Amino acid sequence: MKIEEIREDFPILNTGVIYLDSAATSLTPEPVLDAVLDYYRNYNANVGRGVHRLARMASQRYEDARSKVAGGIGAESEELIFTKNTTEAINIVASGMGLKKGDKVITSLWEHHSNLLPWIRAKNELGIELEVVKPSTASSEAKLEASDFEAVIDEKTKLVAITHVSNALGSIMPIEEISRMCDDNNALLLLDAAQSVPHMRINVKELGCDFLAFSGHKMLGPTGTGALYIKAELMVDIEPLTVGGGTVEDASFVDYRLKGGYEEFESGTPNIAGAIGHGAAVAYLDKIGLDKVKSWEDKLTKLLIAGLQDIPGVEIYGYGSDAFRIGVVSFNLKGQTPNEVALLLDKEASIAVRSGHHCCIPLMDYLGPGAEGTVRASVYLYNTEEEVERFLDVLARISKD
Repeated sequence: MKIEEIREDFPILNTGVIYLDSAATSLTPEPVLDAVLDYYRNYNANVGRGVHRLARMASQRYEDARSKVAGGIGAESEELIFTKNTTEAINIVASGMGLKKGDKVITSLWEHHSNLLPWIRAKNELGIELEVVKPSTASSEAKLEASDFEAVIDEKTKLVAITHVSNALGSIMPIEEISRMCDDNNALLLLDAAQSVPHMRINVKELGCDFLAFSGHKMLGPTGTGALYIKAELMVDIEPLTVGGGTVEDASFVDYRLKGGYEEFESGTPNIAGAIGHGAAVAYLDKIGLDKVKSWEDKLTKLLIAGLQDIPGVEIYGYGSDAFRIGVVSFNLKGQTPNEVALLLDKEASIAVRSGHHCCIPLMDYLGPGAEGTVRASVYLYNTEEEVERFLDVLARISKD
């Protein structure tokens, strides 16, 4: 990792901020911004609807971006739909797969609201059976084992919808084992990969998932960008969330016929510049190498956890093992609320961390912090050992006040 060269691509770091909130939204490097501005400056036109030069150029760059993003997860271009975020991607599946009364959907304690609320709504409105997998043993690790899922995945299961990596704990789900259980019971598997795609090498075929949702803004891309992978043979079985311009093969005043494939899911003018920026972000990460990114984050995370363990009054949540986590660490400081800690870190040293329930209220309730949640520090490829040490020094001082 040529960390100093990488940091030059993120001018916001020159302001003196120590940015430890990448699990919420990552920073955006200059090459991604250049790609977005290049669209607006040089070939700003709509896609798929024109034959003039600018329209053809925009359409080509938009589809090139699709190929880059799909290739980044080991998928074919035809299997990837551009969305505005992970939330929309999951809702496309929840509303479009034809769930009906009695269908069994399994999710877990770890879920972000984006992969929980759609299934609760389906339960309330459609009468599906929703089962939430929780740890067999209560602890601050909230550890989920493959065996916890083995007890509930059966021949009645229609879908298992789970996070790949917890956004609150940084812990990694045992996906390969769960995928085999789904295959054995003819159940579909949806992964919320918002926290995994930015930080580790992903291949949807190796994971064995049927759907995979993720966001561009957590992997150096623009906000308002995301993607949904749907296994090719399943795409015909999913109804689009919206219909309209750009998706229609034919229409009359009484009926319409959609194009089929990924095109029928992207009605209206898409976020063209955003998708191109998302593709540029994938290219940026590929150039550095996700294996290097993961290795660097592991190093920073070890330093972060070891330092937190040395500060009196700190309680850490999630796995202790480095092999089962990414660079996201949730903790609390005795005698201080999460918001108080976050505000003091910002005030005293321009350190940006997240505080609150992290859109995981049921998980926070299970862990004990409740509505106030935790403090969450998350590292990425542009963070340094010196920044982590600075964070630990300031936190240690706060703990003594």
